[in-house]
Amino acid sequence: MNRRDVMTTGALLAASAWAPVAIARNTRDHSARIRDLIGRMTLAEKIGQMNQIAGGRQKALNSRLDENMLNRVRRGEMGSFLHVAGAEPLRKLQKVAVEESRLGIPLLFAMDVIHGYRTILPVPLALAASWDPAMMEQAAALAAEEARAAGLHWTFTPMVDVARDPRWGRVVEGAGEDAYLGSRMAEAQVRGLEGGDPSAPNRMLSCTKHFVGYGAVAGGRDYDSAELSDRTLHEVYLPPFHAAIRAGTGSFMTAFNDVAGVPMTAHAELVRGQLRGRWGYQGLIVSDWNAIRELINHGVASTPAEAAALALRAGVDMDMASGTYGEYLATAVQADATLLPLVDEAVGRILAAKARLGLFDDPYGFGDAKREAAPLARGKARAMAVRSTVLLRNDGDVLPLKPGAKVALIGALADDASSAIGSWRARGRPEDAVTLRAAMPQAVYDAGTDPAAAARATAGADVVLLAIGEDYDLSGEARSRSDITLPGKQQALIDAIRATGKPIVAILMNGRPLALEKALTDIPAVLETWFLGIESGPAIAEVLTGKTAPAGRLPMGMPRVTGQLPMTYAHVPSGRPANPDLAIDSARYRDVDVGPLFPFGHGLSYSRFDYGALAIDQRPDGAVVSVAVTNAGSVAADEVVQLYIRDPIASVARPVRELRGFHRLSLRPSERRTVRFTLTHAQLAFWKAGTWAIEPGAIEVMIGSSSADIRARGRFAVASAGEGTMPAASIATTVTVV
Repeated sequence: MNRRDVMTTGALLAASAWAPVAIARNTRDHSARIRDLIGRMTLAEKIGQMNQIAGGRQKALNSRLDENMLNRVRRGEMGSFLHVAGAEPLRKLQKVAVEESRLGIPLLFAMDVIHGYRTILPVPLALAASWDPAMMEQAAALAAEEARAAGLHWTFTPMVDVARDPRWGRVVEGAGEDAYLGSRMAEAQVRGLEGGDPSAPNRMLSCTKHFVGYGAVAGGRDYDSAELSDRTLHEVYLPPFHAAIRAGTGSFMTAFNDVAGVPMTAHAELVRGQLRGRWGYQGLIVSDWNAIRELINHGVASTPAEAAALALRAGVDMDMASGTYGEYLATAVQADATLLPLVDEAVGRILAAKARLGLFDDPYGFGDAKREAAPLARGKARAMAVRSTVLLRNDGDVLPLKPGAKVALIGALADDASSAIGSWRARGRPEDAVTLRAAMPQAVYDAGTDPAAAARATAGADVVLLAIGEDYDLSGEARSRSDITLPGKQQALIDAIRATGKPIVAILMNGRPLALEKALTDIPAVLETWFLGIESGPAIAEVLTGKTAPAGRLPMGMPRVTGQLPMTYAHVPSGRPANPDLAIDSARYRDVDVGPLFPFGHGLSYSRFDYGALAIDQRPDGAVVSVAVTNAGSVAADEVVQLYIRDPIASVARPVRELRGFHRLSLRPSERRTVRFTLTHAQLAFWKAGTWAIEPGAIEVMIGSSSADIRARGRFAVASAGEGTMPAASIATTVTVV
């Protein structure tokens, strides 16, 4: 690996010494200044830099910035604020830090800008459903542009936790169940946010989170423990973090959970050992909210001072909101002088991040009140929303709607502007969202609160659009659910509408895959729309009416019932593989059909695509796999071509298939293009005895339209054993189209 790919804020060479800090603007080498500052700082001032303070609340930004807080700024008691925003107020706050504190060190201003700042875009899981990293990058860039105009430097995204249990509410913030797809979306977001230069007026510092295993919490219960084998940790959960490092992410956040009993906030082996040591990452690492103090709850520290020492030794540079560093780290240092060089390291990394943002060159070079008031980017928001929709079922070609069809629109979610913008909405406002009801004023609407009345409302309709799912506040942090079927009385509503005999299009609005086998029985058309942001309604209408053909794909499989969870397409076969024709003596449940209701990678179109046979060009270090794809339908549409691999005979059982490439391909009717995937042996490696092993033998290659819809197969051989140097799933496959 090129060390410049990971040394994003300057490499720390030893306890309190570091290499020259890499400054994004390259206007001046600030390493000497950083050394000088650290040499002049008191211990209290050093610890102040390691302290992040909430300057308000999520719904009341800046509300704590009173005179008492300004006096703390003057005393240098914090290095960063979160829950603050606004070009003018933050400029004034920065002025206090720079001109009225002893050392004049600029502050870092941060906020959770997860899927847009003012222009609220589709939630991250929906953006991942586009299978379009370029679009994900554009979404992140738009968010950064708006947030930076409001004076912010730092956002706590991307969330790259692989998640295979949608009971966990935070699946809405990530890219789903797959390490390869997650890696591509991770690096896309980092590129979009930072653009290679986070000091630029339209960029900001990214924070890749939550390191690591948070998506594997037991039972999908937020904040719970993660029991992971070493192989699963390295092959599934670590790759997106490694991809984010190579993309240049400026910071990391540790996770709330423990891994095998060791809380990540205090996990020296994984944070200081894996992330910093073996991967060489020397950017800023921040805890999650209050997580350092919560080490006491975990049972690994008996006092706040012990918690502070544990977190510092693990490699956590900045304490988010708990005040544990600010109040107790000095006590810990006085008791153990070996902590002081670690304090100097942490402060060096924090100052390096500020330098990389250009704050030592121009502490006021951020925020623009005029740009902050710019109109919402509705055109971009709508385009992204359209590309994020997934057509799950279309029996009898119910969709697109026929011209002149009389439509009934049923369900409260169809007119729920707040749910349309999802959770983690930064400065977004429900009143900015256009709902499906607003976008389809010609439809007869009923909220569905009374199923009998809703059924009567469909009397004159040719087709019923039935909006079902979950309120936005049922997904997100601390929103785990034990039962992910439809909440409330929605099943009764479905039964009543189904009894009318009208053709139904179920429009799913949700922040996680739901378990809907019963709910969707005998419903001919199903459209997954997630929470699509401020242009949700127009985007859904555009797909329903056929103006644009849907082409999104599921980034997580949808279970039939909650009891199947956790689940993934990339499972190992077992000695008695699941057999749909055998109710006993196979790895399946006896009371439910085998597999998900809709598999990973699934998504339909208004067109039809034909695949040719595979062409495989064997090479010494891998293979080039090519397939011709033809739009055999009558409308222009996109197809997501997906490449999967399998190592059928290995020294350890390997998954039945693993994603190793994809490309969203636009084709006109009758147009044919050839997609070429260049695979390397490093992408075939698996974790074994502490190394990335590449074993000789045959490798199966599968290309298709989903993980369960394989259209072409082939094989190539690995001639000799080898060793990889990084997580296999983190490595991007080169794709060309001719």
